[in-house]
Amino acid sequence: MPFEISEYTDRIHKIKQQMERAGVEVLLITDPANIHYLSGYDGWSFYVHQMLIVIIDEEQPLWIGRKQDANGARLTTWFHPDHLMPYPDDYVQSAEMHPMEFIADFLVQIGQSNRRIGVEMDSYYFTAKAMERLSAKMPNARFQDTTRLVNEVRMIKSDAEIEWMKKAGKIAEQAMKAGMDALAGGVRECDVAAAISYAQISGTPAFGGDYPAIVPLMPSGEKTSTPHLTWTDRPYQSGDTVIIELAGCCRRYHAPLARTAVIGHPSSKVKDLAEVVIEGLNTTLDAIRPGMTCEAVEAVWKSVIQQRGIWKDSRLGYSVGLNYPPDWGEHTASLRPGDRTVLKPNMTFHLIPGIWLDHYGVEMSETFVVTPTGCEVLSRFPRELFHRPIGPGFIRPLEESGA
Repeated sequence: MPFEISEYTDRIHKIKQQMERAGVEVLLITDPANIHYLSGYDGWSFYVHQMLIVIIDEEQPLWIGRKQDANGARLTTWFHPDHLMPYPDDYVQSAEMHPMEFIADFLVQIGQSNRRIGVEMDSYYFTAKAMERLSAKMPNARFQDTTRLVNEVRMIKSDAEIEWMKKAGKIAEQAMKAGMDALAGGVRECDVAAAISYAQISGTPAFGGDYPAIVPLMPSGEKTSTPHLTWTDRPYQSGDTVIIELAGCCRRYHAPLARTAVIGHPSSKVKDLAEVVIEGLNTTLDAIRPGMTCEAVEAVWKSVIQQRGIWKDSRLGYSVGLNYPPDWGEHTASLRPGDRTVLKPNMTFHLIPGIWLDHYGVEMSETFVVTPTGCEVLSRFPRELFHRPIGPGFIRPLEESGA
């Protein structure tokens, strides 16, 4: 397990404190990141229904999942075997039976079905049918939305968690270098993606990498006007602007990183936009201090780009860390106007000052941890617009940039 059992029990204690404040007696957790956070459970089983149940007056939570995954829970959690409750395979993707019926029947049997029950109602992994079946089986339960309860506790990392994120930051450096080294005119987008993926998983000689929650995002040419496109088998062309956004992942902890390159020489428009993004990124990182609000961080960035006549209407960043597909964000604080979340030491954010205009865009990003005096970025990779070769030979070797 990536942490001592004492760290898990401390997390359970914090969650129960939040449950008391929210008036919740039973907490039903379906987000695999939250399940992992409290139990250590780590398996690619979130495509079927699974749940962690935290009962306010019980010492250990209960894991409920598919029977064939029960040994995975036994091998990766710190729970007593009696707290692992598998359901038969008949419930898996059945038109007649639903795993939430099994869970509800179990809660009835142990006398928990008429209590105040918290549910992650806005989780990717909790469906409308799941809520319907729970409600039908437990008509006396008082359900309430606790989507962010565990996520908000996760925002402030332990020192041990920060160490895993720093390792993820090192993996992100390796993966970005692999992508930039492979990037050239005539090279297929999919081959650059393959080089990145190899580096993400192989990691470093000291520690390997995990599969990230998001695949490499790699828009090129006019597609850089939008951030969330992946790759094709198209060969890169001279003059293409290329955005690479990826993450290092170590023990499910993520450190995203984004950079922009040009095949050949950049146009004046792309070059000017890159200067704005880099200046805004550097100025914002220099200004971050604990005690600032998320909206105050965004205001620093906005003051820089507006002087250059640029406007960004999307958020500047978000809390990041432990996660599973399809997202590495924690779904809590965002760096944007109106978010008055106060930055505290050991919070971690993905600061992503990308600007996507109608026909082109530039993206540079850093993952940072809030420190007692400022912030620390988790990856060390040059902040510049990279020039990549048109074909054989380099326009400017990446090694000369200091990567």
